[in-house]
Amino acid sequence: MKKIVIIPAFNESASIVNTVKDIEENSEGFDYIIINDRSTDDTLDVCRKNHLNILDLPLNLGIGGAVQTGYWYAYENGYDIAVQFDGDGQHDAKYLNTMAEHLVKHNLDMVIGSRFITNEGFQSSGARRMGIKYFTFLIKLLTGKKITDPTSGYRMCNRKVIKLFSNQYPKDYPEPETVVALIKRGLNVDEIPVVMRAREEGVSSISPKKSIYYMFKVTLAILIEKSRTK
Repeated sequence: MKKIVIIPAFNESASIVNTVKDIEENSEGFDYIIINDRSTDDTLDVCRKNHLNILDLPLNLGIGGAVQTGYWYAYENGYDIAVQFDGDGQHDAKYLNTMAEHLVKHNLDMVIGSRFITNEGFQSSGARRMGIKYFTFLIKLLTGKKITDPTSGYRMCNRKVIKLFSNQYPKDYPEPETVVALIKRGLNVDEIPVVMRAREEGVSSISPKKSIYYMFKVTLAILIEKSRTK
């Protein structure tokens, strides 16, 4: 099976080389592609200097557009499995093969790496954890399925979902919304425990001031997605 790691990158020059090194040293059989979302730092130069596999976008698309571009690349190049992987050092590549085995063995459409099954490693801020619990509750209420880490960006998909996401993907804060979309379409979604790390450099794109907007926007998007897939 052809497997690829999609690494959306915006201003990740300080961590992108170590991210790729982690993938190359701790996983087997995975290609990777960096989607440079028009970084304003020297991410592109660092990638070129180190001969990394990179697709440079002509304009900034945001996280949703960058990830969708990665899924489009995966679909057009015949990959059977694709996994999102942060470029900031938070995700650990040693789980990639375990996730792939779980996906195939259990005939899943998506497997999510969850930091809240064993509660090890970096657990995010207290405010962020409250938001995560809220979305766990909302998704369980709307779909009947408990997802312990619905905002996790460490997600692996089969070719069916690669095709779906290459054609349609939310622009902002897509993780909870797309989980609902898959479950309501009758696709199989599961989680496995992973340990995440604090980001090596930079800051999260979701500031405290954006938190209320985030909660409202994602809740509305989830409700709209549920109504579409009845």
